[in-house]
Amino acid sequence: MIKTVTSMELPVDEHLRIQKNRILPQTPSGDEKRIAIVTGTHGDELEGQFVCYELLRQLNEHPECINGIIDIYPALNPLGIDSITRGIPMFDLDMNSIFPGNEKGTMIEMIVEQVTEDLMGADICIDIHASNIFLMEMPQVRINEENSKRLLPYAKMLNTDFVWVHGSATVLESTLAYSLNKACIPTLVVEMGVGMRITESYGYQLVTGILNLMKELGIWTGHINDVKEPIISSDHEIGFLNAEMPGIFVPQLNIGDNVKAGDTMGKILNPLSGSIEEIVKAPIDGMIFTRREYPVVYNGSLLGRILGGIEQCEKK
Repeated sequence: MIKTVTSMELPVDEHLRIQKNRILPQTPSGDEKRIAIVTGTHGDELEGQFVCYELLRQLNEHPECINGIIDIYPALNPLGIDSITRGIPMFDLDMNSIFPGNEKGTMIEMIVEQVTEDLMGADICIDIHASNIFLMEMPQVRINEENSKRLLPYAKMLNTDFVWVHGSATVLESTLAYSLNKACIPTLVVEMGVGMRITESYGYQLVTGILNLMKELGIWTGHINDVKEPIISSDHEIGFLNAEMPGIFVPQLNIGDNVKAGDTMGKILNPLSGSIEEIVKAPIDGMIFTRREYPVVYNGSLLGRILGGIEQCEKK
C-alpha cells in the first residue's frame, strides 16, 4: 500500500512528494510490531534503492510470512535522487542535518518534521546510506557509543561485515538516527558501497540481514539464509590512510583484503611527469574496509581505512 507521507507544491509546476510503501499482514491483529526501512536521504546514495526493491520483491512473493508492519521509505530526498544531488537541490541543504525538523520553520524543515512524525511509533528503524563517489565502504552498521548497549544486539543481526561503534563526539545531533534514538526508537545506520552506484551483492547481503532482524522481532516467519557474525570495531584499532602528495591514486588491494603494516596498498602517480609521487603503505595489520574509488587526490585526501587485528579474529 503506497502512501504519501508529505507533499508540497514547488515553483514552475514542480511537486515534492515523499512516499512510503506499507506492507501489512494478511490478517492484522492490531498488535503488530513495526519496522521502518529508510533510504535516499542523500540523492547520490543509491545502494538503498536496490535494497528496497529486493526486500519488497521477497515480501511480495511470500505475503503469508508477514506478521508485522513494514514501512519502506525509498526516497526521503526525491529531488536529490532525480538530479543526482547529494543535498536538496535549490535549497543547498543536507537533509540529514536538519532532523527532527520544525513544523513552524522553513519549507524543508516542515517536510522533515512530517517525515519524523510519520516514523514515530516504529519499533525499530534501519537508515541505509551509501558512501560518496570518492569511497567504497564494506557493509557496516554505525552506532553511537552512547546507544551501543541497546543497539548492538540488533546490529549483530543485520548480516554486515562489521559494526563500527563511533565516539559520541563524532555524531551529529541533527541526523535522523540521532533524533529517532533520542525518541527511544532504536535506529541503526548502515553504510555500504559507493556513491552513484549499486553493488548488488551488498544489497542481497543486507536484505538477508533485514529479514533476519524481522524474524527475530516476529515480523517475518519466512526462510532466512545464513547470517554472518560481524566484527565489532570497539575491540580493534582503526588505521587511516591519507595522501601525502597530490596526483592520481591507483589502488592495488581490494575491500576485504587482509594486510600487514608496511604492505603496499597503492600508488599516487603524476600524469604530467610520469613519476610515482607516493607509494601508499598500510599503517597497521588488519582488513581493508574503506577504499578510495575516485582517483584524483590531494594532500590529506582519505585513501582508505583498515580494521586492525583481524588476522587474530575468527570470522564466522
